[in-house]
Amino acid sequence: MHTGRASSPLPSLCLRLLFLMAVLLGLAGAPAQATPQVAAAPFKVLALYNGTWDAAHISFVKEANEWFPRQAAANGFTYTASNDWNLLANGGVNAYQVVLFLDDLPQTAAQRSGFEQYMRSGGAWMGFHVSAFTTNAAEWPWYHNQFLGSGDFRSNTWGPTTAVLRVEDRTHPATQNLPATFTSSVSEWYSWSNDLRQNPDIRILASIDPSSFPLGTDPDQTWYSGYYPILWTNTKYKMLYANFGHNAMDYGTNTPLSSTFASETQNRFVLDGLKWLGAATQTQPPSGPISETAWYTLRNSGNGTCVDARAAATANGTVVQQYTCNGTTAQQYQFRSTDSGYLRISNRGNPQQVIDVTDRSTADGAPLQLWSYSGGQNQQWRAVQQSDGAYHFVARHSGKCLSAAATAATGVQLTQRTCDNSAAQSFGLSEQP
Repeated sequence: MHTGRASSPLPSLCLRLLFLMAVLLGLAGAPAQATPQVAAAPFKVLALYNGTWDAAHISFVKEANEWFPRQAAANGFTYTASNDWNLLANGGVNAYQVVLFLDDLPQTAAQRSGFEQYMRSGGAWMGFHVSAFTTNAAEWPWYHNQFLGSGDFRSNTWGPTTAVLRVEDRTHPATQNLPATFTSSVSEWYSWSNDLRQNPDIRILASIDPSSFPLGTDPDQTWYSGYYPILWTNTKYKMLYANFGHNAMDYGTNTPLSSTFASETQNRFVLDGLKWLGAATQTQPPSGPISETAWYTLRNSGNGTCVDARAAATANGTVVQQYTCNGTTAQQYQFRSTDSGYLRISNRGNPQQVIDVTDRSTADGAPLQLWSYSGGQNQQWRAVQQSDGAYHFVARHSGKCLSAAATAATGVQLTQRTCDNSAAQSFGLSEQP
């Protein structure tokens, strides 16, 4: 009897355990959608406009303030439109990752200073048509001659027409999904006093294709030949300019005769460009000094490629090139002190192999390679951190900077060039496990 009474609670305990296991298994088998997914926060876009002059520009503003909100949710951004340009002056712009200028540009000294500070601090900008217009670039030289690079307005086509645009750079995130040529929406087209091709900071993305000539309907305001950039970026800033944003109008009845958003291909440029502008940086700078025990990838700020040892080789003479970032050991480097603030940059595949300026050359364009470290000054670099957290690297023997190419083409050998503060010489460091 005693044994029976002592064992009687066991079936009840087993039942409770079985019940608990069933509950736990049931929770483990819950549908995947029961766990909420945290989406990335949308980036914030501020569109500034005037909306008081030229019916064609007013029409574009009205269209933009209807079209962008419709695109926002599907493309990861929020859209706020305002005609309060003092948001540039009073710091209100700092709440936004991207600013658009739809039909005007800052007019007061405080607005201009605020915008320049916003851009120099890492802000992003897209401007349309009139946002570049001036006949007195000297009044705001930073904006017209340095930032945009275009200088003064020189001429325009009339009346507004479509144009065939030739995409000159299909490696940029804003243009990588475009065809070689496409037909734009209707616009009036501007030309400029400065030749953008002569500006090393300007990256022309698209221009008028010669098949468009003659461009215009008024013989006195028609382009019959020449070179005319339409889309471009300045590699020192996160910016895009698009020379469209003027609808055809019946001015007598104030009726729009065209839409700036009629070309789906052109719209692809706008949306891809906007997403590039609003994207957070993909590399985090070291929180303190560069660690001498960590391994880092070096991503170029201008074209987004990574410093790479060709074919993951480690022999003397291996080409140091730019290549699509892939996280392999061929793209991982360590920084070890030599003396006087200089470093050798070792490749993870063989830490004895370092980035070396070929033949100890001091010339611009001298190619870079891997070579066994021997203490040569052409194998030593000074890491200079920039205000945005990225670095440029100065060769000890020549005083010149480690440089990538202007385009994102893979396999291009890296070189040394005279230091110029360009994005091609700027590299973000990302620590690897």
